[in-house]
Amino acid sequence: MKKLLLTTCLAVSCFMAQAQADRKPHTFALSKSDFLLDGKPYQLISGEMHPARIPKEYWRHRIQMAKAMGCNTIAAYIFWNYHESTEGTFDFKTENRNIAEFVKICQEENMWVLFRPGPYVCAEWEFGGLPPYLLRIPDIKVRCLDPRYMAAVERYVKALANEVKSLQVTNGGPILMVQVENEYGSFGNDKNYLLRLKELWDQNGINVPYYTADGPTAYMLEAGSIPGAAIGLDSGGSDADFAAAARQNPDVPSFSSESYPGWLTHWGEKWARPGIDGIVKEIKYLLDNKKSFNFYVIHGGTNFGFTAGANSGGKGYEPDLTSYDYDAPINENGDTTAKYNALRNLIGSYLPKGKKLPKIPAAIPTITFPDVQLQPYTSIWEHLPQAIPSVQPKTFEAYGQDYGFMVYKTKLIGHKSGKLTITDLHDYATVYLNGKYIGKLDRRLGENTISIPKSDVKDPVLEILVEGMGRINFAQYLIDRKGITDRVVLNGMTLMNWEVYGLPMNDAFIHTLKASQAAADKPGQYFKGSFQLAKTGDTFIDVSAYKKGIVWVNGHNLGRFWEIGPQKRLYCPASWLKNGENEVLIFDLHQTTAATISGHRTME
Repeated sequence: MKKLLLTTCLAVSCFMAQAQADRKPHTFALSKSDFLLDGKPYQLISGEMHPARIPKEYWRHRIQMAKAMGCNTIAAYIFWNYHESTEGTFDFKTENRNIAEFVKICQEENMWVLFRPGPYVCAEWEFGGLPPYLLRIPDIKVRCLDPRYMAAVERYVKALANEVKSLQVTNGGPILMVQVENEYGSFGNDKNYLLRLKELWDQNGINVPYYTADGPTAYMLEAGSIPGAAIGLDSGGSDADFAAAARQNPDVPSFSSESYPGWLTHWGEKWARPGIDGIVKEIKYLLDNKKSFNFYVIHGGTNFGFTAGANSGGKGYEPDLTSYDYDAPINENGDTTAKYNALRNLIGSYLPKGKKLPKIPAAIPTITFPDVQLQPYTSIWEHLPQAIPSVQPKTFEAYGQDYGFMVYKTKLIGHKSGKLTITDLHDYATVYLNGKYIGKLDRRLGENTISIPKSDVKDPVLEILVEGMGRINFAQYLIDRKGITDRVVLNGMTLMNWEVYGLPMNDAFIHTLKASQAAADKPGQYFKGSFQLAKTGDTFIDVSAYKKGIVWVNGHNLGRFWEIGPQKRLYCPASWLKNGENEVLIFDLHQTTAATISGHRTME
């Protein structure tokens, strides 16, 4: 009987997914136990993907892949800092930032949408989606009613709501629900803040139901939920989980807002690859009990550029990989996996007799290219901007820089050798004395001291090149400014009078680079080369011959690489390549000799 009831429920779900193609307004409401689409119980089978992590040319393909696995809904985080990188200026049009277009494609593919706009989202994304310009305010507090934070939030909500309010189900669009904040019960307990967020969405034209998402524990649900909003469980896979939600609010439905088929990986770890059996068991439970659910994630994509975040557990700082493959059912470049096939078969087995899932879309073509020998190009030392004088070092944000690198330079007066301590280093530094490399410091390993050797120079010159990696995106340590956050001490003496050079490594900075070999033996080098293609396709660029840095292809920042792994190849979509000559630029913090790269069809 349970299977028969579920089959009926899925039949309604399939019909209603098709019904949205009429572009007519529908109703979506919450009963005590069910989601109601046009007054009938509706089971959400959702797959999460993030438009910012997917080249826009592939949005439709990834949505079709989710549909072919059995989903009727797409869940999507929106990353505030991806759309307001400059304070007060919003971008919802360039590259893969057109959120309205993404939502419209979902509707064209007869998929509903769960809209997850934050303002905080976590997601292993830089600063959990919050814009780093907020950190230029020395004492700002986030995810609360700090008026400076809320002024920025109000601006964001207004801008984003204006993009999508016409796409709500009540207006003939596919957006069924909007999430308020994200996993707030893991961070704080300011109910007034959550209610104010809901009020802001209301005031800006959002009129579909809301939901929250929290871990299935009593204290998280109490702190993170709000009256009248459905309860999302991250994750919900047992009777006990759903009972906890019912105890928090018996008058609204609950669902598994994040069921995890995979997991994240940090630099220096082995790939996180959870088995298939666990997620199959959880989804079978949810299907048998007619519970709605969302795969987090069905497809992860890529943390291009400087967008990867970090966690703060374990050793204290754990930066995320460039790849957001996540061991998801649909892998980083959009292919099926064994996990995809197992889940597709499971969901398909619950369809009404005679119904079949859509055909799996054709795979995106991939290409290889042979070893390409890069050549020395120039160094950062030949491209330092005008120095900023600073009595003591400050953070990137204090100098108005959000991402990239920074050089801190001073003369050693008084103590000239001994124990150097940086308080605190965020996140990785290479240290030089009189232009010679003497070592590195890695926040990830808790390293903040290094021995400065004796020198024959009267006033030795100390240079510290700091890389800011991803800002922490989860829990209590979100205020994660980059660079040197306090001071530098040599044998107990605070070093004063610094020259500071910002190296944002953004498009404008990279375009200023010119060939030069004046400092070719000093780490901090760029290497350049090109390869020819007769036909484009997706590829993974192998940078295992290099140590730590960034790769650009035809001006596109593919993201960070690091010899500690596990990732040794960076995904490059076909849309960033061209027939004929393709240019590669690598910046490496350590390497001084040029090496080869190559193109491969897979991540490993």
